[in-house]
Amino acid sequence: MRIWSIHPKYLDWMGLGAQWREALLAQKVLQGKTKGWRNHPQLNRFKDHPEPIKAAGYYLREIHRESQRRGYNYDFSKILEPVESVEKIQITIGQIEYEFNILMERLEKRSPSKFVENQGTDPVLPHPLFELREGAPEPWEKSYWRNTIE
Repeated sequence: MRIWSIHPKYLDWMGLGAQWREALLAQKVLQGKTKGWRNHPQLNRFKDHPEPIKAAGYYLREIHRESQRRGYNYDFSKILEPVESVEKIQITIGQIEYEFNILMERLEKRSPSKFVENQGTDPVLPHPLFELREGAPEPWEKSYWRNTIE
């Protein structure tokens, strides 16, 4: 599971579709309606939010907006609480850069045109749910990319 902290505009069509599905799964986890992924560290950001379902709804709403901008037809009715605003979640600049590096490596292989479109992006924008602060990638990040940016 990867619940991207970066803005959905950077994702290719496969990444955006996967993000939609994973965020819908996260919404189910937050409702207690699934047995899997309940302890996934990326979900803690939502679990720790004062209004987890609304935070998930806002997150999904922004993915839906991006899908509409591209002419896709994601089912808006699947968002339980599609609020227009919610208290932002703090995320580090290091986390955003870390995720962007992961995405760019994936895009270079599967979507070269999106890779080129994203090249030179500075600064990398977060998903609107997140507010940036200084800091390194989250400690729960364990992949090999983590060592490349610290």
